[in-house]
Amino acid sequence: MLNELANLHQKCFPHKPWSADDFADLKKSGCEIIASQNGFIVWRAVADEAELITIGVAPDARRTGIAAAMMGIMEGELKKSGVKSVFLEVAENNAPARKLYEQNGYVQVGVRPKYYDGIDAIMMKKDL
Repeated sequence: MLNELANLHQKCFPHKPWSADDFADLKKSGCEIIASQNGFIVWRAVADEAELITIGVAPDARRTGIAAAMMGIMEGELKKSGVKSVFLEVAENNAPARKLYEQNGYVQVGVRPKYYDGIDAIMMKKDL
């Protein structure tokens, strides 16, 4: 399963693909992962807060609702476990991801200057 997840990550993020070992390390560190044939989402919860670590959808399956559906599943699981808010960071120049997050109720709460190889990270939050 982790090899398939690494292959999917490579399709989604060919410039910085993660290995099966990377995903194994995330699981060991307490992250949760939901994956399908065309997408995945990784998050970590601590106390009543969670962080959406990454989300990816295969290029040929984008704009089909997969990402929003996975976010909804994640948020449902987090609510069940008492999490009150979810945070994430997204590159300022990643307009499609920012639009996805905004459409799903996330709002900007800060900026991390030059966080992604010189590109600012937009910090976002959603209260559950």
